Amino acid sequence: MDLKLPIVIFDELTESVIRSTGMLDLASGEIRNVQYEEYDVKAEGMPVEDETYEFTSGLLTNGKRDVEFRIEVDIMSGAYSVTPSELLELKGRAAKLFSTK
Repeated sequence: MDLKLPIVIFDELTESVIRSTGMLDLASGEIRNVQYEEYDVKAEGMPVEDETYEFTSGLLTNGKRDVEFRIEVDIMSGAYSVTPSELLELKGRAAKLFSTK
């Protein structure tokens, strides 16, 4: 099954938050097509490389309901992903998010 969901990504720095969007692959946990909003990654580098970088989180939304989750960033490749254990939990929470009442 090939299920990819649009997500919002938040790279948290000490004094600011860098927002981007991407597509989460629920089969592998990989996040692709990351598009930064108001941030030039070519000029400023990856947020994870910033000395004030703290952590990255993601947000999956359906209408007025949403689910927040932790995202890992590989400092060497810049790849965003969700760990297998976090992905397993997220799948359960996402199922509830997208199910009808």
